[in-house]
Amino acid sequence: MTTSDIKAEVPAAGGWRFKLGIGIFVLAFTLWLLLPLASSMGVSAGRIAALTGVIFVANKVLLVTCIAVMGKAGFQSLKQIIFGHAKRLAPSKTVGPVRHVIGLVMFCTPIVWAMLESYVDQFWPGLRPNIWQLQVLGDLMLIGSFFVLGGDFWTKIHALFVRTA
Repeated sequence: MTTSDIKAEVPAAGGWRFKLGIGIFVLAFTLWLLLPLASSMGVSAGRIAALTGVIFVANKVLLVTCIAVMGKAGFQSLKQIIFGHAKRLAPSKTVGPVRHVIGLVMFCTPIVWAMLESYVDQFWPGLRPNIWQLQVLGDLMLIGSFFVLGGDFWTKIHALFVRTA
């Protein structure tokens, strides 16, 4: 296979095969939106479980179909487009001292609160507000702290799980 043969296989970024492949790719992931829709319509739990299984299988079939329609080179260019945008979201390698302290507070606060939360009702009944939005805020703060703390923090966390680090 020569270089010209390989270039002939690559669909143009504006070609119909590439556009159809993107449509199939988007459809594969938007199918998951049927689950909250079915839940809000009052569909039984058994049917939602069955729908989840069907969507899981259909998702895989649609992704394989997407690759078949676009071709390997087209799918590679789609991945480059998607992950090219995702690279901008990656945390920076090193951070300054103020950002490090802010990140540590964001990291430790939800963890310490989660540990103490079960004891608060025992010692001060009614003090802890039982609001799910606050729990979600704590989870988001913990996840956000990884981005604030930067890439070196990921390396330090990873080193905790490596015996020889």
